Amino acid sequence: MSSAPAISIAVETPLSDEMRVMVGELNDLLLSLTSEDACHHLTVEQMADARTTVFVARVDGKLAACGSLYRHKGSVAEVKRMYTRPAYQSLGLGRKLLDRILALAIEEGFSEAALETGVNYAAAKHLYETSGFEVCSPILDYPEHPESLFYSRRLTAA
Repeated sequence: MSSAPAISIAVETPLSDEMRVMVGELNDLLLSLTSEDACHHLTVEQMADARTTVFVARVDGKLAACGSLYRHKGSVAEVKRMYTRPAYQSLGLGRKLLDRILALAIEEGFSEAALETGVNYAAAKHLYETSGFEVCSPILDYPEHPESLFYSRRLTAA
């Protein structure tokens, strides 16, 4: 009988070599599923900006997933750069990361969370829809695009 994997989630810099590799994997995946003009990537340098907090999930010490909170002026917090490596996709890491991102947004006083994702990202749509997000019109400064799907949800302190 094997023991459960040790899962940790912490804020980390996106500028490490291992994060650069994982963000590259994310970019490659998105570009394999969506046309380039529908992809709105933050580079690791942009992810290192003070407006962004990057959460990283590790499984038994290995980099497994990431997700970010990007702060917009006003009351909107954006969920960005959500990714779980294929070998770790059955562990609920996306939900754990999203919960941490939303908890930080609430703690910082944001009243709304929003995001853009691809219409053909089934796992992402399931995660967001089961986390209280609802489809909405284009958000923030994103253009309308047939391959883009926009979500938002109100945030309230527990």
